[in-house]
Amino acid sequence: MFIFKNAWISITRNKGRNVLIGAIILVIACACTITLAINNTASDLINSYSSAYNKELTLAFDRETMMKDFDIRGEEGREQAKEKFENIASYTIEDVKTFAEAKHIESYYYTYSFSLNGNNIEKAEIETDSKFGGMPGGGRVPMGGSSMDFTLTGYSSVESMSEFINGTYTMTEVTDNAWDVAFDGNYVFINEELASYNELSLNDKIKLEDEDGKTYEFEIIGIFEDNEESEDSMMSMFSNSANTIVTNADALVNIDTENDNIDGTVNPTFIIDDYANAEAIQTELYEKGLDETYIVETNQEIAEAGVSSVKNVKSFATTFLIITLLIGGVVLFILNMINIRERKYEIGVFRTIGISKLKLTMQFASELLVVAFIALIIGAGLGATMSKPVSNSLLSSEIESATNSKDEMQNNFGGPGEMPGGPGGDRGGNMPDFNKMSGVPTIQAYDSIDAVVNITVILELLVIGLSLVFVSSLASMISIQRFSPLTILKERS
Repeated sequence: MFIFKNAWISITRNKGRNVLIGAIILVIACACTITLAINNTASDLINSYSSAYNKELTLAFDRETMMKDFDIRGEEGREQAKEKFENIASYTIEDVKTFAEAKHIESYYYTYSFSLNGNNIEKAEIETDSKFGGMPGGGRVPMGGSSMDFTLTGYSSVESMSEFINGTYTMTEVTDNAWDVAFDGNYVFINEELASYNELSLNDKIKLEDEDGKTYEFEIIGIFEDNEESEDSMMSMFSNSANTIVTNADALVNIDTENDNIDGTVNPTFIIDDYANAEAIQTELYEKGLDETYIVETNQEIAEAGVSSVKNVKSFATTFLIITLLIGGVVLFILNMINIRERKYEIGVFRTIGISKLKLTMQFASELLVVAFIALIIGAGLGATMSKPVSNSLLSSEIESATNSKDEMQNNFGGPGEMPGGPGGDRGGNMPDFNKMSGVPTIQAYDSIDAVVNITVILELLVIGLSLVFVSSLASMISIQRFSPLTILKERS
C-alpha cells in the first residue's frame, strides 16, 4: 500500500513530466493500434486469397527431359524421337480415378474431348482465294485444326469449365433450365459463330456422327462467344473455337463406350491438401501406373501472386511497428533516466530511512505503469477509431477487384440481368457459387471497430505497453541499485 500511495502522490506532484511521458506512450499506443489493425487486415486478405484458390495439381508432358535423350539433328535421332513419342502411354478416365486415390489428393475434376463429324450441321469454314490471302490456288480453310468437323469438349463439373471461369468464353444465351440439365444428358453449348453459320438457336437439335456413320443427337441449351483473339485473326473470319462444342463429360464417355474407334483425351485436375506434398504425389502416381514422361505441376505460383502486394503492406506495417517501438522505448528510457537524476535526493532520503531498493524500484515502476495504463487506454481508443477507416481504405481496392471478378465470372456463365432466369442468375441447382469459385476472394468491409481491433490486438497492445514500462523502468532499476544514500546526501549538502 505504501508503494502505490507514494507512486500516486509522485504522479500528482510532477504533472508536467508525467503528462509528457503519457503523451509519448499515447502516440505509441495509437500508432501501434493502427499498425496492428493493418496487420490484421492484411492477414485477412492473405487468408481470403489463399482460400480463393484450390490447391490444384495437373499432369504435364515432360518434353524437355525426354528430348535430351535424342539428337534430332540427325535422321536416326529424329526417327528414335518420333518412335518414342508415338509409344508414350496415355491415361484414361479410369486411370484418373485410380490416380485420385493417392494419399494427398482430396478431389478431382477433368475435361474429356474428341472429334465427330456433322450430320445435320456444317462446320464453320469459308472458301478463300489466294488474292485475299487464302490458300494458293484457292481451296477451303477449315476452322478447327482437325480432320473431323467438330471438337467436343466435355466438362465433368462446373469447376472444370476453366475457359468460362477465366473469361475466354462468355455465355450470350442460355435456356432457363440450362444449369439443371447441363451435366446430365446430351445437352450442348455452341459457339455463336457456328450458331449463326447454321442458323441455329436455343433448344434446336443437332446431330453428329462418328467415322462409322453412327449418329448422336444433342440439344442446344446455350450459346457462347470466344473472347480470345485468333492467332491468325487477320487471315480468318472465325474464332479458334468456332467448331468447338461444349457438353458434359458423361455424355462423351457414353459415346466412347459405344465406339472403339474413338480416341478421346482426358485432362484431369486434382485438388491436393498441400503444395508441399506435390513430389510425394508424383511418386505415388508413378506407382499407380502414370508414365514417367509426365510430371506434376501446381498452381502455387498463380495462387501466391495475388497476395504479393498485400504481403508487402504487411511487411511495411511490421517494420513501422518495430521502428516505432524502438524509438519510443529509447525516448522513454532517456526520459526516465532524467527523471531519476532529478529525484536523486528523494531516493537518498528514502534509502536513509530504511526503504529497501526493491520497494523503491517498485514505486518508480508503479508510477510509470499507472501513467502508461491511462495513456494506453486513450491511445487504443483513438487508434481503434482511426483503424476502421484506415483498414477499409486498404480493403477498398481489393473489395472492388473481388466484386468485379465475381460479376465478370457470373456474366461468363450467362447472367445476371436480361439473361433467361432473371436477375441474380438463378438458373438451376448446378449454377456455381461465384463466392467460392477459384480465384475469387471473399472480402468484406469492416462494419465495426470490434472487427478491426479485436481481442488479439488488445492483448498485443497490452504486451507492448508492459514491455515499454519494463524497458523504461530499467533506468530506475539500474540507478537505484547504483546510488549510495550517504553519497547522495553529502552531494546535496
